[in-house]
Amino acid sequence: MLAQASSEAVSRAGRFASFDVQPWQWALFLALVAGLLVADLLVVHRDARPISFREAAVESAVWIGLGLSFALVVLWWQGGQAAGEYVTGYLIEESLSIDNVFVWAVILSWFAVPAAYQFRTLFWGIFGALVLRAAFIFAGVALINRFDVMLLIFGFVLIYSAWKIAFGADESVDPDRSLALRAVRRVVPSTTSYDGHKLFTRENARRVATPLFAVLIMIETTDLVFAVDSIPAILAVAREQFIVFSSNAFAILGLRSLYFCVNGMQDRFRYLNVGLGVVLAFVGVKMLGGFFFEEWFRAHVPTWSSLAVITAVLAVTVALSLRADRRDEQARAAGHPHADPVDGRT
Repeated sequence: MLAQASSEAVSRAGRFASFDVQPWQWALFLALVAGLLVADLLVVHRDARPISFREAAVESAVWIGLGLSFALVVLWWQGGQAAGEYVTGYLIEESLSIDNVFVWAVILSWFAVPAAYQFRTLFWGIFGALVLRAAFIFAGVALINRFDVMLLIFGFVLIYSAWKIAFGADESVDPDRSLALRAVRRVVPSTTSYDGHKLFTRENARRVATPLFAVLIMIETTDLVFAVDSIPAILAVAREQFIVFSSNAFAILGLRSLYFCVNGMQDRFRYLNVGLGVVLAFVGVKMLGGFFFEEWFRAHVPTWSSLAVITAVLAVTVALSLRADRRDEQARAAGHPHADPVDGRT
């Protein structure tokens, strides 16, 4: 039975791009990611200082450009199917990451992290996220290839996550209720004083953790929660580990700049959660379809159509959000200062 399930999983995987990646190719890509991280930290942001919106917008454009440009490398290397899956996966991860960025804003505000130290702290958060996502990706692909039922499980996880994001009550981030943070504080001596951008410092002749270490723990644990949604989502459109990891990596690399770009703009993207819910529901249904329909009816949603649906949903979400924001501004200008922040009604 297990052998049959494994065989079916491999058969379905054949509908996605699949290729061998040599160790030196993995090493080359990881060196590229490490080089970009080091250049960003030691060259572009060598000094700890606040990041302006203009600078963050330019850097976000550069990171997004790099992420999309890598699709050309995949196209040249493995063809259109692989490149299409990469772009679709990148778009999913980039859009889901915006919700992650808003949570970062809550964490950094709760700990009152000085603006000059936020970028360096997020750097280590990004580094940890890459390691965690890599573990999730390789485990997820291995489970799907070995156990066909994982398609069913991941699909229902995505459907539930879609409902929770789109219609569920907002869950506030409270570090005081974080089990991971409580456990760390019991083991690691801590101080409430900052010492520049250091994670550890010396106080009364002993080594203690600064609040930035607690911030880092919160960022990593929240990313772990977000990975439960994002990794199954991308596995609905790609199964090749290199495609899944590379699209994740480029999406994550630009999150720091994106944070400084969209921080404080949650109201301008008021319908974002609904759009993300629709995206997750779509990929969840697509994954369930991989379990129920592909073997029965030989039907498969092609990559280009998935990319078109996701792009359209995100475009409509942003357009409706900006339109509602303009409507609110016009209402306030017309003498209705108490316009409803959600739909503009007075």
